[in-house]
Amino acid sequence: MAYKPTISLLAKTCLIAATFFSLSNSAFAQRILLDRVIALVDQDVVLQSEMDLRMTDILNAAARDNRELPPEDEMKDDVLEALIIESIQLQMAEQVSIRFDDDMINRVLNNMAQSSDMSFDQYVAVLENNGVYLQTRDQVRRQMMLQELQRGMVNRRISITNQEIDNFLNSEMGREVMSADYFIDHLLIPFASVDGVDERDAKLKYAADIVARVGEGENFLEVRTAARQANVFPVESTDFGWRKAENLPNLFSTIVEDMEQGAVEGPIEAGNGYHVIFLAGKRGGTEQIVNQTNVRHIMLSPNEIRNEQQTIGEINELRERILAGEEFASIARQHSDDATSVVAGGDLDWVSEGGLPREFEIVVDQLEENKLSEPFETATGWHIAEVLGRRETDLSVEYSRSQAEQTLRNRKFDLELQNWLIEIREEAFVELVD
Repeated sequence: MAYKPTISLLAKTCLIAATFFSLSNSAFAQRILLDRVIALVDQDVVLQSEMDLRMTDILNAAARDNRELPPEDEMKDDVLEALIIESIQLQMAEQVSIRFDDDMINRVLNNMAQSSDMSFDQYVAVLENNGVYLQTRDQVRRQMMLQELQRGMVNRRISITNQEIDNFLNSEMGREVMSADYFIDHLLIPFASVDGVDERDAKLKYAADIVARVGEGENFLEVRTAARQANVFPVESTDFGWRKAENLPNLFSTIVEDMEQGAVEGPIEAGNGYHVIFLAGKRGGTEQIVNQTNVRHIMLSPNEIRNEQQTIGEINELRERILAGEEFASIARQHSDDATSVVAGGDLDWVSEGGLPREFEIVVDQLEENKLSEPFETATGWHIAEVLGRRETDLSVEYSRSQAEQTLRNRKFDLELQNWLIEIREEAFVELVD
């Protein structure tokens, strides 16, 4: 394969050249080699410094986790192969213009900072003090490029048939995977066999009072804490975490399925006392009732021949024409800059909640049906909008099939990723340098 140097290769070549330098004094000068090429990979190279850095990371992680490692020679072979495959993928990512700007990298670093209970500036300062700030930014960028490339290249190789979806939904595993997860906050007012009728009645009333307070809007966790501190009766609780209904105690499993998130139930009598449960969270499941809005709009965006003020003036003029009796759809077809809705006269059809840009949705949510909005601005331009109708729609079937397809796709992804990596490795030009 003939070589045509790329920016990546030229940059690394300059780096290698820069690592040869002289240490001079009155007696002698000595040249020191700090880096070298250890593999040629298509139009890129793998450097010894990259190998050393990766090995250091592995050794440090193993020491931190007290984990035993394979022999060093075996590790070096595996690390070199990983660097080669990464290089192939990064070259492919550059070829298809997968890039992430500094703002995106900063957002990822900010998330990393928050997970470490630090501000962005504090996190950056720690990285800089450890001398790894630029290295960390580069690692984040490379990892994001790899993930985006793999997602695009591998998903297009995976096909999921309707029959596979049907089989999955009808299987025991499918029903288990698709069922909802519940997060329950819980308290128990225990009673004993020696408790008299009056004492049990008092405990039942105490539990019922707790249910009433939460039902009226008080925070469940705060009410539970206050009940413990008051010490009127002993108060116990269990941390169930996220569980499917069948993995909850039988006492609760049938109740939570009919509860709305934020609802409280109880007192529930059992052999050990009176239970109160609060549904703090629900996720998954196949029931999907969504609010939908039929909305139409006209959008004008500033451009080379119409500045911001002219755009505002024109959108106001169009609004006045509609209010004066001209047909909305006709004006939208003639003037709207939204290519996706212009043919339909600005009609966006039925849009599910969350399906519009946030600033657009805020206006639509507050707009009365068949009323024309005032002009408002979003990131794409200036709009006027009209709500033609609202409804609740059961998308359970569509949602369950979509979730099943995604589950099946995820199950196939890792195997197909390995097949794809083997293919691109076999097709690449790789030469190891002694």
